[in-house]
Amino acid sequence: MADEKHQQAPRIPISKKKVLLWGWILLLCGLLRVIFFVQHINAPVAINDDQVIEVRAGMTFNQLVNQLASQDILDYPFDVRLYGRLSGRANAIQAGDYLLTPGMTATGLLDKLASGDVIVYQVVLLEGWTLAQALQAIQAHPMITVELPANDPSALQSLLGSESYPEGMIFPDTYNFSRGTTDRQILQRAFTLMQSVLSEEWAARDVGLPYEEPYEALVMASIVEKETGLASERQQIAGVFVRRLQRNMRLQTDPTVIYGLGSDFTGDLTRADLRRRTPYNTYMNAGLPPTPIALPGRESLYASLHPDEGDTLYFVARGDGSHYFSSTLEEHERAVQQYQLGGQ
Repeated sequence: MADEKHQQAPRIPISKKKVLLWGWILLLCGLLRVIFFVQHINAPVAINDDQVIEVRAGMTFNQLVNQLASQDILDYPFDVRLYGRLSGRANAIQAGDYLLTPGMTATGLLDKLASGDVIVYQVVLLEGWTLAQALQAIQAHPMITVELPANDPSALQSLLGSESYPEGMIFPDTYNFSRGTTDRQILQRAFTLMQSVLSEEWAARDVGLPYEEPYEALVMASIVEKETGLASERQQIAGVFVRRLQRNMRLQTDPTVIYGLGSDFTGDLTRADLRRRTPYNTYMNAGLPPTPIALPGRESLYASLHPDEGDTLYFVARGDGSHYFSSTLEEHERAVQQYQLGGQ
């Protein structure tokens, strides 16, 4: 019995042929899996027309792949996840809107997501707009995230670091952005750009101008912006206002009065309006108004800092966008009779 206890079951020898066979089978399976993997990640995404997808801020790579799979855009999510991990693209995807086109492969899609090749949107801020109009345009854009209250001057003052309402202190331009950009970010970009443009123009200004600081040139530029109908007249208009300041004459410009009236302006400027006392009534008050009255562009800033020389002190609108410029009050009154009162 003792001998039986120490007996071992006989080993069944495995032939080398079977080992080789299983090795070849596993190798073939692995090779086929690699082939299928390569085919899957290079297969076109399942769309027939251009399609926009949104990658939300904070979305994980797995969440994105699951979303695309649930939308039947990706047919092989496991392989796409694997490729994303192996290639490092899983940790590089960026938030935004992306345009998918027919024929795009999964690898092409991940390359686009990792490179941040997002759809670029635009918001246009026009010269001559007020800050309130610019903010309204920004907040009305469907792809801009609104963070600031719509009618809260103190919020804008705090954002732009201004002691007073920061009228005129953002630069009118076309701003490109991706989905998720906030109104706060757009305004900060526009403010920074205005500071840069104003600094450049101020550094190259003419000598002898009646401004003590760049902000006063900004105020003048906003008036020039609102008064100018033809671009070619900007420097002429600036010249009139500069000479009036130098001679201690009141500017007597309607756009400042209209700005001071605010929501009380009915669209028709009356004699009573011209006599109404506001800080912006340049018929009643000497010098520049306390703040800009609009967003001036670079051309108006340039004109305010490089006004035309001459002796004209008045101008009146001809009705076609241009102005008639006069050197004397008598000549100006005749022009008013001709162009504003129909020669009466």
